[in-house]
Amino acid sequence: MSTSVTADTAGSGTATSSDKNSSSLSAFLSTLIPVGLQAAAFVGIFLVLRTKQKRVYRPRTYLETLYESEKSKDLPPGKFSWIAPFRGLDDEYVLNHQSLDGYLYLRFIKMLTVICFIGCCITFPILFPVNATAGGTGKEFDLLSFANIPDNQHNRYYAHVFVSWIFFSFVMYVITRETIYFINIRHSYLLSPFNAARISSRTVLFTDVPVEYQNQEKLAALFGGAMKRSWLATDCKELTEKVEERDKDAMKLEGAEIKLVQTANKRRLKWEKKNDSRKDAAPAADGADAEVALPGARFMKDKDRPTHRLGKIPLIGKKVDTIEWTRSELRRLVPEVEKAQSTQQKFEGKLLPAVFVEFHTQQAAEAAYRRMTPRKDPKMYPRAISATPKEIIWANLRVSKMQRKLRKFATTTFIVLMIVFWAIPVAVVGTISQINYLTDKVPFLSFIEKIPSQVLGVVTGLLPSVMLAVLMALVPIVCRWMAKLSGEVTLPAVELKTQSWYMAFQVIQVFLVTTFSSGAASVVTDIINEPSSALTLLSQSLPKASNFFISYIIVLGLGIAAGDLLNIGALAMFTVIGKFLDKSPRKIFNRYITLAGLGWGSLYPKFGNMGVIAIAYSIIAPLVMGFAFVGFGLIYLAVRYNSFYVLTNNVDTKGAAYARALQQLMVGVYLGEVCLLGLFAIAKSWPHVGLMGFFLLFTAIYHAVMRHALKPLTMYLPDSFEGDQISLFATTDHKSYDFKKAGVPPTEAQMGEASKFGAMKANWFTKLWDPRKFKSHSRVQSLMPDYPPPQYTAEEEALAYYDPALTSPIPRLWIVRDTMGISQREVKDSSEVVEISDNFASFNEKGKVVWDYENQGRLEDVPIWEKRVDY
Repeated sequence: MSTSVTADTAGSGTATSSDKNSSSLSAFLSTLIPVGLQAAAFVGIFLVLRTKQKRVYRPRTYLETLYESEKSKDLPPGKFSWIAPFRGLDDEYVLNHQSLDGYLYLRFIKMLTVICFIGCCITFPILFPVNATAGGTGKEFDLLSFANIPDNQHNRYYAHVFVSWIFFSFVMYVITRETIYFINIRHSYLLSPFNAARISSRTVLFTDVPVEYQNQEKLAALFGGAMKRSWLATDCKELTEKVEERDKDAMKLEGAEIKLVQTANKRRLKWEKKNDSRKDAAPAADGADAEVALPGARFMKDKDRPTHRLGKIPLIGKKVDTIEWTRSELRRLVPEVEKAQSTQQKFEGKLLPAVFVEFHTQQAAEAAYRRMTPRKDPKMYPRAISATPKEIIWANLRVSKMQRKLRKFATTTFIVLMIVFWAIPVAVVGTISQINYLTDKVPFLSFIEKIPSQVLGVVTGLLPSVMLAVLMALVPIVCRWMAKLSGEVTLPAVELKTQSWYMAFQVIQVFLVTTFSSGAASVVTDIINEPSSALTLLSQSLPKASNFFISYIIVLGLGIAAGDLLNIGALAMFTVIGKFLDKSPRKIFNRYITLAGLGWGSLYPKFGNMGVIAIAYSIIAPLVMGFAFVGFGLIYLAVRYNSFYVLTNNVDTKGAAYARALQQLMVGVYLGEVCLLGLFAIAKSWPHVGLMGFFLLFTAIYHAVMRHALKPLTMYLPDSFEGDQISLFATTDHKSYDFKKAGVPPTEAQMGEASKFGAMKANWFTKLWDPRKFKSHSRVQSLMPDYPPPQYTAEEEALAYYDPALTSPIPRLWIVRDTMGISQREVKDSSEVVEISDNFASFNEKGKVVWDYENQGRLEDVPIWEKRVDY
C-alpha cells in the first residue's frame, strides 16, 4: 500500500492531493492586484503632495533643530523632476547627514537586494529547468519547485546540492565581507575627532559597583590620572516623583490658562459675528461688573474659570479653582524640589551601585571598558560606553546584581513561553493559506470548493498575509517592554535585546510554524488515509508552503514600501488629526520640531526574516527569491528617500544592530541546508545526504571561527584607526584587569603574554581577516563627515550624567495671546511662581490655537525652546 502511495506522489502527495486545485497563481494575483493598486495609489498621492507638504516629506531640508551640516539639500519641486537628482545621491549621504545607524540600515536593505539578485542569477538558469522538466504533477508555481521532482529522478538532486554550495558560499562571503566593512567604518566613525571629543565617548557606565567604590576618592585612586571626573548614582525615586508632580501641576496651570483665554475669545467671536463691533459695545458678562475694568472682563463669566476635583477618584473630592490651586502647589513644590536637587547633587543620600566615569581621552575609556570585568577586583561591571544621558534608563540603575539575574531569567522565560503559545494563532493563519486542502475532512468547509478561484485566491493569499502582519505588529512592543523589565540600563541595549528576541520570534513563528502548518494542511487528508506516508507527503508538500511567502513578501514589499513613502501617519497628523489634538502651542511646537525615528529592534528582524526566508527557500523554491529581490528593491527606494529627507536616529546603537542582523542572516543558510538535508533523507537519497551533511559541517565550522575572530573587533575600538587594529585579535587583555594583581589603573596595566596557541590563533586570524587588507579600510576614511567637535560650557560638562531629576528646571509655560489682554494679565499673575509667556501664539478667526512659525523668525525665540547639547 505504501508503495502505491509513493508511486502516485510526484511532488504533491498522493493522487488524492494532486486532484486538488493548486491556488498558487490565483493566490499570487489576488494578493498582487489589491496590494499593487493600493501601492500605486499611495505613490501617486506622494508625488502630488511631496511639494505641498514640506514638513511631512522634506523636514530634513530646513528644520532649525538640525545643524546645517545635518540638513539635506532640497530637491526640485516638480512631480518627477526630483527623481534624477535623487538617484544621483550616494547612499553615503545618509552617513554624512543623518547617522551611522541610518546608513548601515539602508546598506542592509541594499545588501539583501543584491543577495537575492545574485541568487536569482545563480539558481534560476539551473534549477528552473531541472524542476520543471522532472515530470512531476506540480502546476503553476509548484512546477518550478523542488516538490515537482518525482522519486525516480533522484539524480536531479545533484543540481540542488551543488547550486546550494555555490549560493550559500556566496551568502557567507557577503556576510564576512560586510562584517569587515562594518568594523572598518565603525572604527573610522567612532575614532573621528568630532565623535572622540564627545563626553559620552569618554564616559563608561559601571554597574554592580561594590559599596567601597561608591566614593569619588576611591574611584580617583582606582583610575588614576586618566580619570577626569565621576558621577555617583543616587536614589532619586522620591525626587523624581516630586519633579513629576511639579511638572504635572505646571502643565495643568498652562492648560487652564489657555482654556480660560480661549473660552473668552470664543464668546467674543460669537458676539462679533452677531454685531458690528465698531458701533456697539459688548455687554458685560454675568458676574463681571466688579471687574469691568479688567482686560476682557466683558467676555468672561465666573463659571469660565477652569476647576477640577482633588483626589484620585474622578467626580469625588473637593472642587477647586485650577489656576489658583496649581499656583499654590507650585509655590510649595518649587522650593522643595530645588532644595532636594541641591542636596543630592552633592551625592548626599542613598547611593546606588552604579557610577559614571569620564576619562580624559577616548582611548583611556575604551581601555577601561575592554579590560575591566565583574569577576576580578574591583568587581565592577563595565556596562556601557558612549551612551548619552538621554539613553540611560535611570530607574534600572537601582537594580541590584541578584535582581538583574532574576529579572533576566523571568523575562527570557516569558518570551520563550510567548513564542511557544503564539504558535496557535500563527498556525491558524498558516492553515488558512491551505484551507482548500481541508474541505474533505472538515465538512462545514465544503462550500469552499464552490467559490470562484479568484475569491479562493484572496482567502488563501491576501487574507493570511494581512492577518500575519497584524499579528506580528504587537510582538516588538512586548519584547521592548520585557527588555526594559529585564534590567537593561541603556536604550541601545534594549533595542539590541529586542532585536534578538524578535528575530527568534519571526523565524520560529512567521517562517517555521507557518511553513509546517501550511505544508501539513495541504496533505492532511492523505496523511489520515495513509499515516505511514506522512514523512514522504510532508517532504513533498513543504516546498509548496513557499506560495504563502510569495504573498507575504508582496504584502511587505509593495505595501510597506508604498506606505513608508506616503508616510501616512505623519500626513494625517499634520493635516487632520493634529488640528484636533493640538490644543496648545506647546503641542504644536513639539510636533513640528520632532522628527520620527526608527526602532532598530523591530525593523531589522522584520526584513532580516524576509532575507532568511528567501535564503532558506533559495534552492527548494527559487521563485521566492525573485519576488524577494523585487520586494527588497522597492523597500530600499522608500527607505533611501526617508533616510535622506524625513527620518532621524533616536537610539544610537553605533551600528551594533547592523552587525547583529548580519549574523542573524546565517540562520537562513542553516535552515536552507537543514531542509535540503531532511528532504534528501526522507527520499532516502544517501549520496546527497552525505554531500549536504559535509557542507553543513563546513558552514558551522567556518561561521564559528569567523564569528570568534571578528567579534572583538565589532565590540571594541583600537587606539587609532591607522594603528594596530589587529591587536584586538589577541584577546589577552579583554576582561583581564585585576586591581589586586596589577596595582596600577586599568589604562596603564600591561597586556598579558599570549599563550603559544593564542599567538598562533591571532596570527592566523590576521592572515585571513585583517581589516587593513580590505579596500574598505582606505575607502571609509573618505566617507567620514567633517563635523566640528562639540563645545560644552562648564555647567553642561559638570551636570552631564546627573539623574535628570537632579537637573530638571522649572518648566516654562507658553499660553496663547488674545486681543482682549486676558493672556497678558494671566502672564503677570502667574509669573510670580513660574516663568510664562504668551509670545508667538494666537487665535485665528475661528478661535483655533495657531503658532505662526513661518513668520516668527528664529526658532530659538520660542518660549519653550531648549538648547540642543550633543553629549
